[in-house]
Amino acid sequence: MKPWMLGFLNQLATATAAQFGKNCEVVVHDLSGENHEHTVVAIENGNISSRSIGDGPSQAVLEALRGDPKLLKDHLCYLTQTDDGRILRSSTVFVRDENSEKIVGIFAINYDITALVLAENALKDLAFTPETQQKPERIVQNVNALLDELLQQSVEIAGKPVALMTKEDKVRALQFLNESGAFLITKSSEKVCKFFGITKYALYHSIDIKGQSAETA
Repeated sequence: MKPWMLGFLNQLATATAAQFGKNCEVVVHDLSGENHEHTVVAIENGNISSRSIGDGPSQAVLEALRGDPKLLKDHLCYLTQTDDGRILRSSTVFVRDENSEKIVGIFAINYDITALVLAENALKDLAFTPETQQKPERIVQNVNALLDELLQQSVEIAGKPVALMTKEDKVRALQFLNESGAFLITKSSEKVCKFFGITKYALYHSIDIKGQSAETA
């Protein structure tokens, strides 16, 4: 690797590690020489993978050495794991020569997300409600929004969009609305009939709610 390129990659490694902090390891591999057992020529925060300058190649480096350079593509945002169990979000960028015909180096970023994964698991445990195992209930601001929400839930109960519902599907959805108290909302039947494309007679016949006081205009 030419000195100016190596100098630039070293500078970029220092800047990247400074930007993202102590959990960000940045490694520069020089693949231009004959010695492929000691490819690391620059590293920041090497404690993350317990590597230092002069150490050997990773799997990504070996693949770069074996594969056809023309077919190699940068490998971005994938997960790796260290020997001591740390989980890293990694990106591997292949550095090519002036003619783009040969891989002369690798610029790699390994961000330690172990603490973030542990925090995510802890938050999932706190948010999990075994009694219901249901998605959070949406808080609505008025009865019109509540009716819209109940209509959407009725579609989910039926398991298909209104246009594909059979008569039995619509009856099941309408029964859900009745049991949920949707028809306690003034003039809800008009909106429900329009939504499902049915008449009031069909609505009343399906759920037998004709005469409920809440339906009076």
